Amino acid sequence: MKYSYEYPRAALTVDCVVFGLYEDDLQILLIQRDLPPFEGDWALPGGFVRLEETLDEAALRELSEETGLKNVYLEQLYSFGTVNRDPRERVVTVAYYALVNLSDHRVQAATDARNAAWFAVDDIPSLAFDHDQILEMAHERLRGKVRYQPIGFELLPPKFTLRQIQHLYEVILDRPLDKRNFRKKILSMGILIELDEVETDVAHRAARLYQFDRRKYKRLTKQGFHFEI
Repeated sequence: MKYSYEYPRAALTVDCVVFGLYEDDLQILLIQRDLPPFEGDWALPGGFVRLEETLDEAALRELSEETGLKNVYLEQLYSFGTVNRDPRERVVTVAYYALVNLSDHRVQAATDARNAAWFAVDDIPSLAFDHDQILEMAHERLRGKVRYQPIGFELLPPKFTLRQIQHLYEVILDRPLDKRNFRKKILSMGILIELDEVETDVAHRAARLYQFDRRKYKRLTKQGFHFEI
């Protein structure tokens, strides 16, 4: 399909901030660029949008191609269009953030990525382009949204303990939570399924396992239920 324009147009890219939780750290997935500009530097996964694909399709494709990640929670964040943000040409990027359970996904660099690795959110190397600004906005969005939507469960394994849920929120919000009050609140919502299973291979007393009841949450939401931590 050919187009003719009287003036130049900006190129369009997508960039993805991928969050994961590992022990005591909120982690960010970065790729090491194998092509100029910023060859050898760390950056967010992303790339140019093809003519035949939507923005969501482009973001999912780039994640798969550069990191091997598939079937992840993905949400559009914001658009970034500073005139000189890309030394190659005029480029506007649409940023996304993704949430990944690290036990279910293995990363593998491919296409124009030399390497792919996880970094603690408070130990991020210098990033290419304006990706530090994108990362900062995504981190703030996660801190805010995790309090009023149950997206945090995307970072947990399918079966988890109450201790793991509380730890998740403490890491993301960067503050301690009262154990008794937190458990009382999360259980009172009625969106967790208590399983007839406990932890295995742990040094401490094995805790009860739970699952997030996604269907019930959707049903309750239609009835006016509001999730809030």
